[in-house]
Amino acid sequence: MKRLAILASGSGSNAEKIMEHFRYSQKAKVSLIASNKSDAFVLERAKKYGIPTFTFTPKEMESGELLGKLQAEMIDFVILAGFLLKIPEDLIRAFPNRMVNIHPALLPNYGGKGMYGMKVHQAVKAAGDTQTGITIHLVNENYDEGKIIFQAATPVLPEDSPETIAEKVHALEHRYFPEVIESLV
Repeated sequence: MKRLAILASGSGSNAEKIMEHFRYSQKAKVSLIASNKSDAFVLERAKKYGIPTFTFTPKEMESGELLGKLQAEMIDFVILAGFLLKIPEDLIRAFPNRMVNIHPALLPNYGGKGMYGMKVHQAVKAAGDTQTGITIHLVNENYDEGKIIFQAATPVLPEDSPETIAEKVHALEHRYFPEVIESLV
């Protein structure tokens, strides 16, 4: 049974879909939810599923405390689900090809530092793009530049607002992220 850890910074709707998906799985289970924000709603979602949580500061992540916790919990695979900090290289090296992120756009478009959440959807709308979507990729030392594993697209209609674009993208995230993770582990 593979042990999964989810790193999240916010509300955790994707994390909850993943917890739900693996709740009765014979292949893998979510063994830890870790967040850099002690008030992140994802921690409440984890309690609902009885999954242990861990909070840490950026300094503790840089100093190796997060890596130590993941190793102590014998984590096999790390999932970034709305996690906004850059991952230190020692953490990436500890999970080669076993750390994935989801991005709310079709990379390489609208990726990089500062491009997350509504900022991405606003950029898509401002550019007049006719489609957007999600990208699930391996994590490397650069924001949103790891090997692409999966992409799914949705149309952007002229009447769509950044908020309606966000709804469409969330639907893709919730539908595909747990399935893609299962195929990887």
